[in-house]
Amino acid sequence: MISVNDFRTGLTIEVDNGIWRVLDFQHVKPGKGAAFVRSKLRNLRTGAIQEKTFRAGEKVAKAQIENRKMQYLYASGDQHVFMDNESYEQIELPGSSIEYELKFLKENMEVYIMQFGHETLGVELPNTVELEVTETEPGIKGDTASGGTKPATLETGLTVQVPFFVNQGDRLVINTTDASYVSRA
Repeated sequence: MISVNDFRTGLTIEVDNGIWRVLDFQHVKPGKGAAFVRSKLRNLRTGAIQEKTFRAGEKVAKAQIENRKMQYLYASGDQHVFMDNESYEQIELPGSSIEYELKFLKENMEVYIMQFGHETLGVELPNTVELEVTETEPGIKGDTASGGTKPATLETGLTVQVPFFVNQGDRLVINTTDASYVSRA
């Protein structure tokens, strides 16, 4: 058991028969009434995001999530195959359960697979990934002064807004939490 006062971003907890990851939290001490913790949680089974309020000092169960380092191999229909580099054990995940993560996954990329007991919950991506631009409009000289952006399609099919100076074939660093451009690689 863990107190909600000890919440931190990335913590996994068991609440209401679900396994949740803390995305954001805020300790609130109103002038009148008891203190409480307002939190934003993501259900690791369904992907749903929910805001939940806890009384200060309330206890919740900490979920024991095991992260196994695995390599993304290939897609076979709607199934996506991952392999453990040490034991060579392979697991398949349906595309519907990792829909968001597929926007960043390339073959042979190493990721962490989250497991709760024998149940596979999903894929944990690195904070940033490096992807190549496959399609974008060419930049026009002088456009960079305005600081504008243009859409660019990346090798995984993801479309992000990038500065005008980015060209087709450039390798970009992309933030996986909000699918935004960080820099050129």
